[in-house]
Amino acid sequence: MSNDEALLVENAERSAIDEAHEAGIELLLPREVPLGGPRAMPVLRSLPNKHRHMIGAWCFADSFGPTVLGDGPGMDVPPHPHTGLQTVSWLVEGGVAHTDSTGATHTVRPGGVNVMTAGRGIAHSEYSTPDTTVLHGVQLWTALPLRDQGMAPSFAGVDAVPVVDLGGGSVARVFAGSYGGATSEAPMFSPMLGAELRIPAGGEAALALEGSFEHGVLALTDGIALDDVPIGRGEIGVLEPGRGSAIVSAGDGEGIAILLGGVPHPEEFVMFWNFVGADHAAVERARDEWMAERDASPHDRPRFGFVDDGSGTTLPSPRLPTVELLPRGRAKRRPR
Repeated sequence: MSNDEALLVENAERSAIDEAHEAGIELLLPREVPLGGPRAMPVLRSLPNKHRHMIGAWCFADSFGPTVLGDGPGMDVPPHPHTGLQTVSWLVEGGVAHTDSTGATHTVRPGGVNVMTAGRGIAHSEYSTPDTTVLHGVQLWTALPLRDQGMAPSFAGVDAVPVVDLGGGSVARVFAGSYGGATSEAPMFSPMLGAELRIPAGGEAALALEGSFEHGVLALTDGIALDDVPIGRGEIGVLEPGRGSAIVSAGDGEGIAILLGGVPHPEEFVMFWNFVGADHAAVERARDEWMAERDASPHDRPRFGFVDDGSGTTLPSPRLPTVELLPRGRAKRRPR
């Protein structure tokens, strides 16, 4: 891309952000990043973002697909660690097999959800299933409250989540927290919401919102709009607390989006690679222990454990920066 082309893209993005802001919506634009090991799959990462790090307790959002696997790699993520967070995997199409160091194994498919609670430390792997021809979905993280970051790791695989009729053919599938009188079985540790919205072509979903929550709408298909503001695929439109309602609409095809919500997260923390901790020292310890344990025998891995997935490999952690990582809150102070 030439400098002139890059400038045009930057100006178009700034224009979209400014137009959304005028309508009371903060627009988060994604960046493309590789997910996993040597055969990395490209994903769109919209959280954390330049000025916003969280929506409620949601601190990370990757969306991917629809990807035809014959045209490129699928999900191929060998064993790797997590601390201080939960991973939430939701699919629109395809299947992903999960194996972790607690001994849990579960394949998530559309309509179900995988939720892994890392607590003080866990390792897991994720691979798209052999029968998957198209992969489409999201992986999300929630930051555990600091009081819960030392808890024992656990896993919940839910095969069917409750469905809420939004009228006009639109539905919400509630995979985290509660919405519209329905509550997911998946364990959560903060007041929050995660739901997939399905909206027929040309239709709209009228959402009743919890006024104490901040909310985000993550578009997984083209043609999504939030209160008439276009939200591109992989983008998130954010609504601040105090909003009691919103309209999400679809374009020419069926619209699919993820509705996220939660009370503004009050705590600051450090997030580095796959680790969430109270401060730099906490994530440094986690990194050092993972790098030591990944070369140890399967029975000598006291913090992260062993993932028995047959891969015989693990992902190394990147090096920490030479400067101390400072705890950060839900949003970055904007320059005046």
